[in-house]
Amino acid sequence: MTLQAEFSAALLDAERLVPSGLIAWNGSNPDKRFAVYRNNVVTSLIDALADTFPVTLELVGDEFFRAMARVFVAQTLPRSPILAEYGDALPVFVENFPPAASVPYLADVARLEMLYLTAYHAADARPLDNAAFQSALADSAALPNARMRLHPSVGLLKSPYAVFSLWAAHQGAFGIGTVDPYRAEDVLVVRPRSDVEVMPLRSGAFYFLEQLADGASFGDSVMAVGEVQPDFDLVATLSDLIGVGAVIAINF
Repeated sequence: MTLQAEFSAALLDAERLVPSGLIAWNGSNPDKRFAVYRNNVVTSLIDALADTFPVTLELVGDEFFRAMARVFVAQTLPRSPILAEYGDALPVFVENFPPAASVPYLADVARLEMLYLTAYHAADARPLDNAAFQSALADSAALPNARMRLHPSVGLLKSPYAVFSLWAAHQGAFGIGTVDPYRAEDVLVVRPRSDVEVMPLRSGAFYFLEQLADGASFGDSVMAVGEVQPDFDLVATLSDLIGVGAVIAINF
């Protein structure tokens, strides 16, 4: 193992010995200096996770979250020097973290928070305005073969848990005590302009958007939804999409 690899491994594993050959610039004990540096690195990564996943933290409390995050940090090195991008693997980790099993919705809440961060840093694009949207929808002959382009920041989450309600309650929208966490909810996340929008989806809307995101035509997307959700309300869903700025173009 190279010194660099040994140094990196020892940073995140307190059981490892300090790499041999280290010296401190001021002549102080390198073991003590390395211990301080190790603690600062781990603490910084945990703090970054706490910033990215505030609702996840609130659901389990600061002590539990930081203990869980410490285990995650020891297993998962950052892939980017930008700390705001750290943590994309945390939801899967939470899902498989035995001590979190008593909070089964925790991983999906973390997924929603990761979608929020991803949307925040996504590319800018101008949403289709209402007049252009209505004009495109009025072309009934060409519409079935059209492709609806979603905003590059769009993220979708289908969950057996009330992830939107849990998230919204922690934004002060309503009391957390009113939320049944075991009610399934689908969620759309998008940043059409400067602010990230998080919106619960109507029945069937997730399947419709999933088809559009995969490049299916408008007509094929509607047909696909009808097979799994016969009560899908297309008109209301389209109104939601244009209202939240989730569509940037309809290409014929």
